[in-house]
Amino acid sequence: MVSFTVSVPATTANIGPGFDCLGAALGLYNHVTVTDPTDPEVDLLIEARGRDGEKISTDKDNLLYQAIAYFYQQTGQAVPPLKLEIDLEIPLARGLGSSATAIVGGLLAANQAAGNPCTEEEILQMAIAMEGHPDNVAPALLGGCQLAVKNGDHWQLVALDWPSQFVPVLAIPNFELSTEAARAVLPHQYDRSAAIFNASHLALLVQAFNQSRGDWLALALQDQIHQPYRQSLIPAYDQLHQAALAAGAYNLVISRCRPHPIGDRDAVRAPQVASALVETWHHAGIEAESHCLPIDTKGAIITKLR
Repeated sequence: MVSFTVSVPATTANIGPGFDCLGAALGLYNHVTVTDPTDPEVDLLIEARGRDGEKISTDKDNLLYQAIAYFYQQTGQAVPPLKLEIDLEIPLARGLGSSATAIVGGLLAANQAAGNPCTEEEILQMAIAMEGHPDNVAPALLGGCQLAVKNGDHWQLVALDWPSQFVPVLAIPNFELSTEAARAVLPHQYDRSAAIFNASHLALLVQAFNQSRGDWLALALQDQIHQPYRQSLIPAYDQLHQAALAAGAYNLVISRCRPHPIGDRDAVRAPQVASALVETWHHAGIEAESHCLPIDTKGAIITKLR
């Protein structure tokens, strides 16, 4: 087998009113290098290093390996012996799509190792089936900002142009919050007014991107489907929101279950927004880090080593 590395970008999902259907790829990456094990008696060897590497399973319950096994199951093949070297830049359980990088990375690695029997579209549909929703895996695979629309048993992906002056500023606290907990606080039913509110704001968000309108963006990022309920899970959320706006952010949105403000229109004040969020959380007794990241436009890539 030819050795290769799969690199998959982080993602920010939901993006205000785009609950479970809108996500964007960010310039932060996880990598997996795939080779043959040197010991013929070993069918799987997993090494993990980098950020939170000590938390990664090195057994067959590893999510990346599970994606590999799923691919071979779907294509009717046996999983070959593999050595997986995982290098992590993306923190776990922080709303940056770490699970999506594992799923996309595993599926692409398996497809490459098997001689590329599946198309990108088929890989995408497998990834969505594993993740359960498209808003993280689609941009992780394809890059850019992706809007996913259900079409029967499949998903139609539409790429949206993200203006360069809209800078994502990510605030990452030192506590974890599972997707299960974030979903548990959501109601099972919504009022018609909430559905209309989100439909109109998502439409406005698309036009804010199309016309680079910051004033529209600030309004469009409002939501009534998930953010009002998840705010209670995030300490000092109201203070964070106020600090972000005061520092020049268009708005503060919850990416999966973490605050991710969208930065100032000229990008000059994005570092000020980042500092304000870290300082606000520090005053609330929570240590955090922040990043001003570009939108990744390439998505997952494969680099052959030999």
